[in-house]
Amino acid sequence: MAAHSDTVADVTVIPDQQPASLEACRRCRLWHDATQGVAGEGPRQAPIMMVGEQPGDKEDLAGKPFVGPAGALLDAALADAGVDRDDVFVTNAVKHFKWSLRGKRRMHKTPGQREIEACRYWLEKEYAAVDPRVVVALGATALKSVLHDYRAGLRMNLGKVLSCEGRLVVPTYHPSYALRAPDEASRHEAYGTIVDALRHAGRLVRQHDRR
Repeated sequence: MAAHSDTVADVTVIPDQQPASLEACRRCRLWHDATQGVAGEGPRQAPIMMVGEQPGDKEDLAGKPFVGPAGALLDAALADAGVDRDDVFVTNAVKHFKWSLRGKRRMHKTPGQREIEACRYWLEKEYAAVDPRVVVALGATALKSVLHDYRAGLRMNLGKVLSCEGRLVVPTYHPSYALRAPDEASRHEAYGTIVDALRHAGRLVRQHDRR
């Protein structure tokens, strides 16, 4: 596997490419250093879609979303919120792991606007396939992608229900934010915010179903 570099000379960027599969995607250069693309996972026609930022190291190796520590925390939050995991489709705004090498560890790097925009092609395909009633945006990068608004701020929208292209959007922290919080009180607060958002998403689905 190649070490990550911010300038990869042999990568062709084709933002308008319409690849037949995620593995064939060259819409941005992140494919070059990732093990594989990581598509979303869950039932078709799931009423809730959760969108994170990008696969992490474990997800990149496994080829599945949210299988690392953040995924374990998300599963716990879903259980505490009373949301059935079978009602949820999980995915990421960016489908390839962006990283830099620190010693022997591959460390997460935040995707850039160009990369997020290039990967909307795949998110739109997932929207079309799943047709979720509620989208939970996990973190700032996900919120920018879901709203297609790169000025959208996470903190100012916590606790709100937004709307975009006919879908309800519930913003909250990414589970990794709760894991990285510096002390137990901060972790507890972040986790509670995630649970509240998931609980609210479940209520929105039930309200929609009663109409």
